[in-house]
Amino acid sequence: MSATGARVVVVGGGVSGLATAYRLLGADPSLGVTVLEASGSAGGRLATARVGGLELETGPDAFVARKPWAVDLCRELGLELVEPGARSAFVWTERGLLPLPPSALGIPCDVDDLARWPGLSRAGRARALADLVRKPRPPVDDESVGSLVRRRMGDEVAERVTGPLLGGLYAGDLDRLSVRATFPELARWERDFDSLIRGAKAAIKAAGDAGPMFLRPHEGVARLPEALLDAIGPERVVADAPAIAIERSGDAFSIVAGPGAFDADAVVLATPAFVSAGLLEGSAPEAASALRQIPYASTAVVLLAYPPGTADALPEATGFVVPRGRAPMTAATFLSRKWPDERFGTRAVVRCFVGAVGFEDVLEATDADIVEALSRHLAALLPLPEEPEASAVARWPRSMPQYEVGHLERVEAIASALPAGIFVAGNAFGGVGVADSVRSANEAAERVRTHLSSLEERVP
Repeated sequence: MSATGARVVVVGGGVSGLATAYRLLGADPSLGVTVLEASGSAGGRLATARVGGLELETGPDAFVARKPWAVDLCRELGLELVEPGARSAFVWTERGLLPLPPSALGIPCDVDDLARWPGLSRAGRARALADLVRKPRPPVDDESVGSLVRRRMGDEVAERVTGPLLGGLYAGDLDRLSVRATFPELARWERDFDSLIRGAKAAIKAAGDAGPMFLRPHEGVARLPEALLDAIGPERVVADAPAIAIERSGDAFSIVAGPGAFDADAVVLATPAFVSAGLLEGSAPEAASALRQIPYASTAVVLLAYPPGTADALPEATGFVVPRGRAPMTAATFLSRKWPDERFGTRAVVRCFVGAVGFEDVLEATDADIVEALSRHLAALLPLPEEPEASAVARWPRSMPQYEVGHLERVEAIASALPAGIFVAGNAFGGVGVADSVRSANEAAERVRTHLSSLEERVP
């Protein structure tokens, strides 16, 4: 066979699947690329909802700018990028919202600020500063982020600073998240600087004028999958086509989906790990078993639009994070401060996050009860009305993969057990952010091209 004109089926029309298709077609426009999307439209979690006449994002509202993959992709697609209108953030405490101390990866980096920060008790501050004199532990294969931070800086820093920031990014439990898979810099700081504080300070200094930490397309992150869809051609995406099974015949595959069967010389599974596991159960049971070992957490995004005249009730900040279990939400974003837009007018617009490992029962409540609990809590923290003018709840069941201790070994087991010609992409493997998902797509597309070239070489 020839790689030119080969057929590739991408299962999953989220950003990873669309970016994979885009990269494949960019390298070889003659490829027959088909994207199968189980729902009625592509885009995955990069979606929006209409709230009080505003189109607001129900998924990620930005991506890490210092990871170049999403930035590069947006620029290729001609999308204008903007940075947040505010940068500082707060943490919830029993005495109200407090500014977070200067930090890198949730590790305070200024000794004087840490010694005075009122979010820690006097004993907690002393224990945190002991990081400067404690000897590093000999290297280990892996440990939890919570274990490392508690060992170096104590329980209070782990629970009141690092946990809300880093655990919140994964909707996870800091004491279960893998250092190696999530924030390997922490282990390196202990090893190279004998201190997390010194390591964080060095990281801040090295970053210097690296530019904003976060960026997004001017029209919102949901514009990225729209632009990808335009670039690859909407006719290549088959909606309402949930994949049911993958059948193999020699080097080729047939993907059985809602509308029928789709033949392929290579398959990319850009679906949650548990969905990919179901598709591989019959043909690759070892890969399916390894995929099932990646747990997931359920979350929801709650959008609250307040009446005109409320904008000044929000501080000049991006929002606040919450220590585990201390409030109905895990974090809140002050959208009208973080991403100012003339369409907001004088309205305060807030986005709250609920759910996470250990707190998924919150999602069993009705939308009305969730909105009531969150808005009441916000009104106790800030001079906001007790009820928003408009609201929406977007539920994301089993949406956040958990990179628990040993995650990298699980990923290696998946890669080694996949049959030739089947590849995986998405946020379950090498990072949960938008930029990481784009990188995963880039790598999957490259592996597909290598596989197709190997098939071509075998043809006499």
